Amino acid sequence: MNYQSKRNTWLVALLILMVTVMAFFSPDKAINAQNKSESKEMSYIDKELEKVIQDKKAVGMIAAVISSDGIIEIGVAGVRKAGTSVAMTDNDLVHIGSCSKAMTATMLATLVKDGKLSWDMKLVEAIPELKNNIHAGFKNITLWQLLTHRAGLPKNPIDELAHTDLEIKERRLSLLKDNIIFAPSNTVGEWHYSNFGYIIAACMAEQVTGLSWETLIKERLFEPLGMTTAGIGDPLQNNSTDQPWGHKKSWIGNKWKPSRAYYNEAISPAGRVHCSVEDWAKFISLQLPGENTFLDRAILNKLIEPIDFYAAGWVVFQETEQPWAKGIVLVHGGSNEIWYAAVMVAPAIDRAYVVVTNSCDFGVTDRVCIEMTNKIAKMDQNL
Repeated sequence: MNYQSKRNTWLVALLILMVTVMAFFSPDKAINAQNKSESKEMSYIDKELEKVIQDKKAVGMIAAVISSDGIIEIGVAGVRKAGTSVAMTDNDLVHIGSCSKAMTATMLATLVKDGKLSWDMKLVEAIPELKNNIHAGFKNITLWQLLTHRAGLPKNPIDELAHTDLEIKERRLSLLKDNIIFAPSNTVGEWHYSNFGYIIAACMAEQVTGLSWETLIKERLFEPLGMTTAGIGDPLQNNSTDQPWGHKKSWIGNKWKPSRAYYNEAISPAGRVHCSVEDWAKFISLQLPGENTFLDRAILNKLIEPIDFYAAGWVVFQETEQPWAKGIVLVHGGSNEIWYAAVMVAPAIDRAYVVVTNSCDFGVTDRVCIEMTNKIAKMDQNL
């Protein structure tokens, strides 16, 4: 696995998203979601997605407008697999990549609520056996630093394909031990995006509970939220077209090439969740208005409390940066190099917008998804 594409990374796309979201909305235009025509907007979403498909900038694409009540509008276009005529549907399973970091953080919040973890718990407190085999620079890093990318870690562990003969919990622990003996590659306390940080955070939970991240995310997040379609890794069970394939742009002929090249399971806590858009909306709605029985609002608010601009799986814009939203805006992007997903959440106006495609051509796909996210947001608010 190589999270950094030869031409770009999703993080570059996220930085573009920061700029385009800020520039897209005029602060002096009023929000008027109540006056929209739902049938017209549904048709408009489909039409806009179809343009992307016809321009061959994506293979299949889904876009949705979400409120605290769930999906209020959704559109879909394209096919599940290039070279076939099997249409993508709005209830297909989609891979959301690093957008699932927020899910890992939220699952960990349930362990904090239960007193099994704390945000300021040190790595060596959760895994005492590391005390005599850890570089001094890592001895004081905390769970919150891991989730906010401030633990001084590299983007990815060295040789994440090592220890494949071990059970998944032991594999992650072994990867941690292999890497934690080296000095921090970045300054602890400064922001450096790290998938490895989320793997380590999950490892802390695994060692404290004795359960794998896969079991914890299912029992503590997917099941309580009714996310019945949620799973890990490749949604396909065989080489059929019962679910969408991922795609890369081939250098030969500039055509979309179907792929099932999903990253290995050791890095799942950093971004290997798939689910339907409807189930993704159930998770996203936790940060929208309204009561929920899942977590107290104080804990949910902690998850979106940024250090500078990044919280636990969310880039956070303040109200002064995003006047159209009447409050903070949460954004994130995710890709495994064959899918791309983007999400934007505006809690104060009870709205979230998602776009996801089963194809990825960095430098093109990321911009297309970001533009589409902004477009449906503007349409929804009649701006």
